[in-house]
This record gives sequence, structure tokens and C-alpha cells, in this order.
Amino acid sequence: MENGKKVVTIAYGCQMSERDAETLTEITRDAGYKSSDQLETADLVIVNTCCVRESAENRILGKIGELKKLKEKNPNLKIAICGCMVQQPGALERLQKRAPHVDIWAGTHNLSDFSVLLRRAEQEEKVAEVWQEPKIMIESTPLAEKGKLHANVNIMYGCDNFCSYCIVPHVRGRERSRNPEEIIREINYLVASGCREVTLLGQNVNSYGKEFSPVYDFADLLHHVDQIPLLLRIRYITSHPKDLSDKLIETVAKGEKLCEHFHLPIQSGSNFILQRMNRKYTREYYLSRVQKIRDLLPQASLSTDIIVGFPGESEEDFEQTLAMMDSVHYSQAFTFMYSKRSGTPAAIMEDQIPLDVKKRRLQRLMGVQNQVSLEWRQQMIGKVYEVLVEGPSKTNPTRLAGRTRGNELVVFSGNPAIIGTLVNVRIVEAGSWTLVGDIERS
Repeated sequence: MENGKKVVTIAYGCQMSERDAETLTEITRDAGYKSSDQLETADLVIVNTCCVRESAENRILGKIGELKKLKEKNPNLKIAICGCMVQQPGALERLQKRAPHVDIWAGTHNLSDFSVLLRRAEQEEKVAEVWQEPKIMIESTPLAEKGKLHANVNIMYGCDNFCSYCIVPHVRGRERSRNPEEIIREINYLVASGCREVTLLGQNVNSYGKEFSPVYDFADLLHHVDQIPLLLRIRYITSHPKDLSDKLIETVAKGEKLCEHFHLPIQSGSNFILQRMNRKYTREYYLSRVQKIRDLLPQASLSTDIIVGFPGESEEDFEQTLAMMDSVHYSQAFTFMYSKRSGTPAAIMEDQIPLDVKKRRLQRLMGVQNQVSLEWRQQMIGKVYEVLVEGPSKTNPTRLAGRTRGNELVVFSGNPAIIGTLVNVRIVEAGSWTLVGDIERS
């Protein structure tokens, strides 16, 4: 039953952070709050944080400062800061000193316990609870909002890879896989309430189920999700190259609803840098995985993540990364300058790269990828693609927008009645990031 109070939830970072924010929102709904996007009239503001990069932390700190001003205008406002940034070793005390106006602090391992913290905060108590490790395996969490066309579904938590630059294993814990029956149950519920596309989430989905006996791996899970009636599309993220098996690629190739899009972070094209990053594969192995995908799925699109300016990266190392981009021909690349994360091995490595060098390399990298992305999309002109109609275009509400199975954004004219359905669209224009098309008439 609603209590007349409004909650605004803000998420920073990856899709897992967004899914956690949905969980927090649903917990507050169960407590009687109504979801809102108006900060000025909110009774509760939840910020689910990210700490992967310094730039994200700076934006979050800025938002926490803005909320202080909001609370000065409305002393009854409750503020909750949750997630990865709070979970970092030693971070809680620093954040509390910096932001005494915050009412609730919660880490990544106890978000399911948020209702208890909220009740305590409503009694005018400041609460902070950050478990150092998960106490329970969260099999069932509050489900995503009903009626959404797309939903994120956690299939596992944590990470065991310990890349030398990454804070995630330190704030998300070790890998734990959800029971496949629980995952299937959740997706069936979502589909029954209107969902037609799911993205399966994990820090490394390719290692899903490694603790199960008898053997049941990610390819097995994909095969079973592919059988769910009324579900139209299945995506997943993130896929670690070292665990991308032939079985998984073959399962995607055989699947009916499994999208032919592989997000396969390379991070660097240099074997020397990959070793320093503790990525556990070589550029040659990575290219062998790409070739396997191309052999079985010539139409598949590949996207990636790349870090420039990692400690010790020479000009030759950087050139090898550029060569990798030219060789693979990614449809999209998410590119970043290396950012020190306290508590990771890379933060104390020698040969840190000067900021001006990192900026120069990033600009050059982005220039190369923009051209590669444009060429990738230009070769789509004149071809017909299956598109899931998502809704009005964000840049032109008079037109519709949707995505191909390869995760390409397409804008086209059509009747809003077709939102949530699959249509065939012929591509007529291509930019670096967006396609324009016409619906094929039968």
C-alpha cells in the first residue's frame, strides 16, 4: 500500500549497477513508496554507485554534493548511497566524513537487506552497513518493473579474474552462480508481464556454472532460455575472451533468439600489456576466438572495451592495439584512459603514463574507431535486418527506433502500434553510430 512518499533512484556505471538500482527501487515500492524522476519533490533519493573509473566517482561525489543542497531545502528528505563505491576497503569512513547529510550507506553485498536499513532511517537513525563478503547467495531478488520491453537479469555475482587494473573483485566478491531454475523462473515472470528481450548479466558470464555438479555451463543456460515462449531476443554481457568456448559460439549460432552480437573486451592489442593486465590470454588467442565467430556467424557484430595508457604501454604497444582494431573491425568500441584504482596492483606499477600521452592516444584511438564504425554501418546500406521496435526515437519522437540482432540502433517511420514487435527494415542511411531505414512492406 502506498504511503504517499516518492523515491528517485539514480544509477551510475554498468548494467549490473542498473539492475541493483531496480532491486532497490522495488524494495522501496514494497515499503509503500512511489517511483518518481523529480528530485525536488522526492522523499527518498537512492544513488547506486560505481567505482570502476575516477571519472565516475567524481560525478557521483558531485551528485552527493547537489543532494546536500536539496536536503537543506527539505530536511525530511532521506538520502541513501549504495553499491560499489561504498564497498571499497576504507571508503565508508571517508565518505561519511565528506557527506554527513547522507542517511543510509549500504555496500554491494547487503542490498537485499535494504528494507531493514530504510525502516531504521525512517526512525531518524543514521545507518551504515557494509558486509565484507556475501553472507547468503541471493537467488531471488525483487523483480524488475512490470511491462518493460527489455529487462536485465543477473545470472551470477562477483568475479574471480583479478585483472590488475580492476577494483570489481574487491567490491563484488568472488564468483557465485544463480540456480538455473531461478533464472528461468524470473525470465518467465518477466515475459508474462510484457518483456520481450532480456540481457543476462555477470562480470564474466562465460564462467557461469563452473561450481555446478553435474556440469551445467553458460551455453546450457542459453540453450534453455532460448526455449522460453514469447521471448524474442536474448543478449548477455560481459564475456571474457579467455572463457569463450567453441560450445558457446556454436550454441549462439544454432539459437533462435540468441543475438549474434559478441561484446568481447580486448583491453589491449599488446601481449606485453595483456600480461601486465593479468588478462590471461594473448592477442593470438583472442584472434582465434574472433575467427571462430566469423566462421560460424559471418553476420555477427563484435564490440569491445579498450584501455589506453596502461602503465608501461609504449608507442609500439599502442600501435598493436590500433592494428587489432583494424584487423577485427569492431562495430563499436568503448574506449578509456587508464585510471588508477587504489587497492589494485596496477595502481603501484612503475612506468605510469603521463596524462597528456594518454589523452593523445585516446583521441587517436577514437578517430580510428569512428572510421571503422562508419565503414561497418555503411556496408549495411541496402540490406534488410530484423529490428525489435523499442519505442519513439530519443532524438526525433515522431519516428520509431529499435535494434538489430547485432545491437545496431535503427531509426525509421512507423505506427506506434508496432512497438514491442519484430519488423524487417531496409537500411537507407548510415552514420558512425545510427542507421536510418524503411520498414519493408510485405
